[in-house]
Amino acid sequence: MKKALLWIAVLATSFTACNPAGTKPSGDSKAKFIDSLLQEMSLQEKLGQLNLPTAGDITTGTAESSDIAQKIREGKVGGLFNIKSAAKIKEIQRIAVEESRLKIPLIFGMDVIHGYETTFPIPLGLSCSWDTALIRQTARIAAQEATADGIMWTFSPMVDISRDPRWGRVSEGSGEDPFLGSRVAEAMVKGYQGSDLEDKNTMLACVKHFALYGAPMAGRDYNTVDMSRLEMYNTYLPPYKAAVDAGVGSLMASFNEIDGIPASGNKWLLTDVLREEWKFKGFVVSDYTGINEMIAHGMGDLQACAALAMNAGMNMDMVGEGLLTTLEQSLSEGKVQIKDIDQSVRLILAAKYDLGLFEHPYQYCDTARSSQEIFTQENRDFARKAAGESMVLLKNDKQTLPLAKQGKIAIIGPLGDHKANMAGTWSVATKLENCVSLLEGIRLVAGEKVSVNYAQGANFTIDETLQANSTLFGREMVRKNEKELLAEALHLAKQSDIIVAALGEPSEMSGESSSRTDIRIPDAQRALLDELVKTGKPIVLVLFTGRPLDISQEQAKVPAILNAWFSGTEAGLAIADVLFGDVNPSGKLSMTFPRNVGQIPIFYSHKNTGRPISNQDGKFEKFRSNYLDERNEPLYPFGYGLSYTTFEYSPITLSSETFHAGEAVKATVKLTNTGSYSGKEVVQLYIRDLVGSITRPVKELKAFQKVELQAGESQVIEFTLTEDDFKFYGSDLKAIIEPGEFELFIGGSSSTTNKTTLSYSIQADPNN
Repeated sequence: MKKALLWIAVLATSFTACNPAGTKPSGDSKAKFIDSLLQEMSLQEKLGQLNLPTAGDITTGTAESSDIAQKIREGKVGGLFNIKSAAKIKEIQRIAVEESRLKIPLIFGMDVIHGYETTFPIPLGLSCSWDTALIRQTARIAAQEATADGIMWTFSPMVDISRDPRWGRVSEGSGEDPFLGSRVAEAMVKGYQGSDLEDKNTMLACVKHFALYGAPMAGRDYNTVDMSRLEMYNTYLPPYKAAVDAGVGSLMASFNEIDGIPASGNKWLLTDVLREEWKFKGFVVSDYTGINEMIAHGMGDLQACAALAMNAGMNMDMVGEGLLTTLEQSLSEGKVQIKDIDQSVRLILAAKYDLGLFEHPYQYCDTARSSQEIFTQENRDFARKAAGESMVLLKNDKQTLPLAKQGKIAIIGPLGDHKANMAGTWSVATKLENCVSLLEGIRLVAGEKVSVNYAQGANFTIDETLQANSTLFGREMVRKNEKELLAEALHLAKQSDIIVAALGEPSEMSGESSSRTDIRIPDAQRALLDELVKTGKPIVLVLFTGRPLDISQEQAKVPAILNAWFSGTEAGLAIADVLFGDVNPSGKLSMTFPRNVGQIPIFYSHKNTGRPISNQDGKFEKFRSNYLDERNEPLYPFGYGLSYTTFEYSPITLSSETFHAGEAVKATVKLTNTGSYSGKEVVQLYIRDLVGSITRPVKELKAFQKVELQAGESQVIEFTLTEDDFKFYGSDLKAIIEPGEFELFIGGSSSTTNKTTLSYSIQADPNN
């Protein structure tokens, strides 16, 4: 720090030689400063740095007398989370830096998941933009706003791969693919942390949940995860490693077990893989009471679980206070070592140092920033753009879309005029009243020549209890008489030219602790849609969802389906932009949509069995790997998404049909916009390793580009592939590339058949 001497002098006069005044310490000076501070700390003060309680109900003016304030004075708190506003945080930080013995500043965290007050689409939706620059900018804006409100640490990004849409937290991730998930993870980390954590508008990122949290048995949140290490290394671990390689400053352990040991106490995971293999330099925090929850896993009492966590490589305890209250006894009994406690303290102090807190403990407490930099029109405009880029057009028969800006439009459905559900799950800083509903957005975008009217049509669900459980945190809707709602909707429909059916999940039907066994649109809304279809009016289904749904019945009934996900504060405007063609949809699915819940888990990069089906028409084949009652293929595959225009791909051209060790190969296609609208296409490249020492997937995403073309325009798209793109983890868990033949595919989704073959040889070409 430029003036770290001033802070050192406050701590102890013996620190004054650590670095000269007015200069930024080198890495050695940083380590020396932390070591000197560590020598001054009592054991309880050390354990206090490992303690991360929630701020609870602290409000401005009450911090002095709160229970947490006394713990801060005693040095028993390292950070707080779940508190916002620069004024509140300044008041609490003052207690730490002016009233505690060593005056160590606190770190303040919050779940800033997909924006702050300016809220972007849910992460699953954002990943469907396939635009990493855009995704990075959403994190940059989120950091700008959150730091203006006093927050310097976010529990994001969630990079868990998941192939089971029953699991509610798919809404918070980037879908099923490790390559796409890795690119999103990098973008988010760099967006939050910027180029310098000392900057007042950057914040510490926390990649979560390490590891495998997205693969719970039966899709039930917090449930057991059991998989081979080959599957871990080839599919589930890459996005975490990508975040570590991108420099993420902290990491959160997951709730689930790995190889029979919960992640919070798993030394192989937190030390062998994370520290020794990946060289992670940041600190690890538990999830909410994650250490305590190892008791229910059967790992012993709180003292035993806290010791297990410390010995495994856990550094900070969220809420549970197991490290704070038991490690002193465990240390005296020889169950933990002081060197491990000291190392955890070093890592947390280093994060505070990197954030500039020792020099400027109040740098995130500028109330002027909070009044000027949050929910600005510029940020809202970008949120509207991001939402438009994330939507996926699933069906558009007979060019039902885009809509003309004339005539009579009926918006029907419980999500048609419900601001509070637009932001989606885990939007804790969003002021729900600021969200733009679909009705508002369409009226603003459509213009004066369009008559736009609304009818709710149905409750969210027939089951009152299910509706209550799915509309928490201010998303509630007053239930009304179903017959009256339907009658009103049908009356409006008959008077209109077209129906926009706003249906799907309420936003809290996905997210944490929101697993579902039935992933169809809720029953009351399905019944409403059936009645609307009977009117004979053209219907556009605007689908609100936090997960892939089984919409096979809806696919067969309506001519157009736009998957809007939950699009954030500007949802209504962005959806209207797409419906009226002001924005041409370009989103592509980052997670497969099944035909039936019984197909789950379903994903594009599956492996062949020894008895794969031989036909592509869905017919049942005895003694083949297929279902009696359903086709094998999904309703919508990974990478799928329509546009108002059409794109044509040329055959693939390779720079060489064989490439050798140390070389690269270039693959090109000519992409042509053959329609009448300008539009964007996500060009996707997949490979298949035809023969391997272990079985290989039928396709693997290895590259993509998002390209914009005017109507009639063509462009040559080039990809350069190196040996790394063909590597996989073999039986010894080492990354390898094996000689042999590969198929290479380039197209608009994972189902593309546009392919060629190439081969790789370890022996370098002697002519080069």
